[in-house]
Amino acid sequence: MIYDFVVIGAGMAGASAAFELAARSSVQLIEAEQHPGYHSTGRSAALFTRNYGTPLVRRINALSEPFFHAPPDGFSDGPLLHPRGALAVAGPGDEARLDAVIKASTRCNPVVEMSPKDVLAMVPFLRPERVSRAAYEEGVADIDVATLLKSYLKGFKNRGGRIVTSEPVIALKNGAGTWTVTTAKGTYRAKTVINAAGAWADKIGALAGASRIGLVAKRRTAIIVDAPAGDPVNALPCVDFASNDAYVKPEAGRLMASPGDATPTQPQDSQPDEMDVAVLVDWIERETLITVRRIAHKWAGLRSFVADESPVVGRDTTVANFVWLAGQGGYGIMMAPALARAVASLCLEGRLPIDFVKSQFTIDDLGPVRLGQNATV
Repeated sequence: MIYDFVVIGAGMAGASAAFELAARSSVQLIEAEQHPGYHSTGRSAALFTRNYGTPLVRRINALSEPFFHAPPDGFSDGPLLHPRGALAVAGPGDEARLDAVIKASTRCNPVVEMSPKDVLAMVPFLRPERVSRAAYEEGVADIDVATLLKSYLKGFKNRGGRIVTSEPVIALKNGAGTWTVTTAKGTYRAKTVINAAGAWADKIGALAGASRIGLVAKRRTAIIVDAPAGDPVNALPCVDFASNDAYVKPEAGRLMASPGDATPTQPQDSQPDEMDVAVLVDWIERETLITVRRIAHKWAGLRSFVADESPVVGRDTTVANFVWLAGQGGYGIMMAPALARAVASLCLEGRLPIDFVKSQFTIDDLGPVRLGQNATV
């Protein structure tokens, strides 16, 4: 059988794109790991916020928002978003760092300043002497990542799509208008290949003979710890610290903390570095009133970026019928609904969706052409 599309990678990017494409075409989804979403998707505690990322990313987030609030009928068994709120805190000497946060406020997504007194009442684990200025964004919500991925995959299968797992791609060949995709277990043929391989996207591109996009995988560490006794964990907002990229947020009755690290690394099954964990624990106990008596869980995930930190979505500049869906950085879950529609529209209609056009996106804004051929790290 010759499929219309083979999608490589069944994380959030690949699953969402396959779902959209399967509405009007035949699609084979190929995943290297035993389970879809094993890497970045499965290690993400994602938030939805319009005021996060590059200016281009924020515009894409705006186009994803309607899907999260009102997905297609029957798409999921429950809501995809749960109210959370986000608090940005600055300590002595760092007050000016919140200017950009407050400037991002809009009528629909306001960011308001809060007094230190009100901040400490909202988040009891903060040290009073470390709170000089703060800003709060009420509209930030937790994304139910597991439900979102499960729903995309279920919808994809209901639309006739097929998925295989534990099949890393080892060869790609294009001839006579048809791609032959060889995995460790089988061979698949398709008119078009969608490269949604996450941190491995440049490696898949190389197998296809495509130009590099200069993708860099960056490790981020996270741990789960107990909250101080008596703190209303589930009602707490996500707390970002202006002095660095660290944050603390509620997670299943405990607190998840991350230093916001972005350590360049090779694509791999990323594991937490013990020194990173130790430094994070020390920081938590110095900057907050949290005492880390034990670490309930620790992990690391990869976020992948190109030079301008915006996603790469579109046809390769040198290889026919090879489409990129990569470089989502730390924003991939938020952008997935909009980018999936963009991929489907580009592949099936040769243009971006109407809402992208109305938002003044062009194909070159998203595509690899903006990076130049043979992009380097």
